[in-house]
Amino acid sequence: MSASVSSKNRTLLTRLALFSLLMFGFGYALVPLYKVFCNITGLNAVNLTAAPVNSQVDTGRLVDIEFDSNVHDLPWKFRPLQSHISVHPGEVAQAEFEVVNTRGEPMTGQAIPSYGPREAGEYFKKITCFCFNKQTLAAGESRHMPVVFVVDPALPRDIGTITLSYTFFEVEGNKRAEAKAIPTGS
Repeated sequence: MSASVSSKNRTLLTRLALFSLLMFGFGYALVPLYKVFCNITGLNAVNLTAAPVNSQVDTGRLVDIEFDSNVHDLPWKFRPLQSHISVHPGEVAQAEFEVVNTRGEPMTGQAIPSYGPREAGEYFKKITCFCFNKQTLAAGESRHMPVVFVVDPALPRDIGTITLSYTFFEVEGNKRAEAKAIPTGS
């Protein structure tokens, strides 16, 4: 009886070893088989020659963006580094402005944007803008500040030019209060 049990154990061991080898071979061959399967069925087909296209961009027209800059009661020089650019609606674009503090002490200001024509502001979407935050410049400091934007493709076709104007205003707290002598009565 022990010879028959031993023979059955050997047969089982051989079958398990063969099954294990077949499973290892199948796992090893799975990647090339998957590639063949994908080629035959067209699954996971990637066209490496086609560049991704932003379908939101209206390449059929250009909008001119003009830049303007002003300062109000602030000893700063402020100017756009380019006077205008042309963009397709829906295209991400960037402009850069330069500001210089000409005073001998730190100053803080904040830029307020305005648009011409006025209704264009609804279609002018700023992604990044120096106008979102107060800007503190050290004495004599110069800084380049970008504005990244998109003109909404829904911009009416009769608007061909948008003027983006920034005015820097002094932020409250910059002015030092002068000590005034208050007369006292006796």
